[in-house]
Amino acid sequence: MVKPARGRSLVLRGLLVVVLLIGTVMGILWAVQRQLIYFPEATPVPPAGEVIPGARDVTLHTDDGLELGAWFIPAGGIPSQRTPMAVLVAPGNGGNRQGRAGLAEELSDRGLAVLLMDYRGYGGNPGSPTEEGLAADALAAAEALEAMGYPPERTIYFGESLGTGVVAALQARRPPAAMVLRSPFTELAEVGAHHYPLLPVRLLLRDRFRVVEHLSSSDVPVTVIYGDHDTVVPTALSARVADAASALAERMVIGGADHNDPVMFGPRVADAVARLAREVA
Repeated sequence: MVKPARGRSLVLRGLLVVVLLIGTVMGILWAVQRQLIYFPEATPVPPAGEVIPGARDVTLHTDDGLELGAWFIPAGGIPSQRTPMAVLVAPGNGGNRQGRAGLAEELSDRGLAVLLMDYRGYGGNPGSPTEEGLAADALAAAEALEAMGYPPERTIYFGESLGTGVVAALQARRPPAAMVLRSPFTELAEVGAHHYPLLPVRLLLRDRFRVVEHLSSSDVPVTVIYGDHDTVVPTALSARVADAASALAERMVIGGADHNDPVMFGPRVADAVARLAREVA
């Protein structure tokens, strides 16, 4: 028979083990969480002109001293149908700019200039991605566009997935003519809680990307695009972003589309950007 004092000691030791295990797991999650958020394709990309005819390589200079590779694609299509606008494309959390070349060409064909950026750590760029770092990278991209003759009032920010959090923050600091959010989320913690319901995501997450918080007080016209079969960003979160936008120009729901289906990088998306550009030009 276990004596009461000894029993209490065993219980306390058991609780201590549990607390230590939980603390260890949370410590590991805290340390590796950015590896669960960012999936950069770090391989250097080819010269822009080898991938997109007429495109050229540009270098972005960030406030913290990094030099980042990007591509600039001039407006194409019929000259009389061009708009004096450029699109800054802030990509999602995987791949690199070469994987968005098709979208850039679609936008160029509709008379829009395009700056296709890569974040730090992506596409051969130095550095490691963080929310603060991506914000600095996007600001450097906007400044590069202005130097090329496209100030904010002639620029549309296009954010894809994680990039919606990047451009939502950028527009609060540097308002553009308009903005397109493709597959947006309310904030990154909501996506993490959906995919990892047993983990204290909201408690541990360092990079928040609060899209709705930035949009709620914004008067920048915004188009929200999402698929109704998205397995990465729940459709309900994208719908809530559109609901929260105080200057919603268009809500486009693509039936049957998942997060990374070709249609999400194709003509329908480019058409929506072009419509918005004509409205604000």
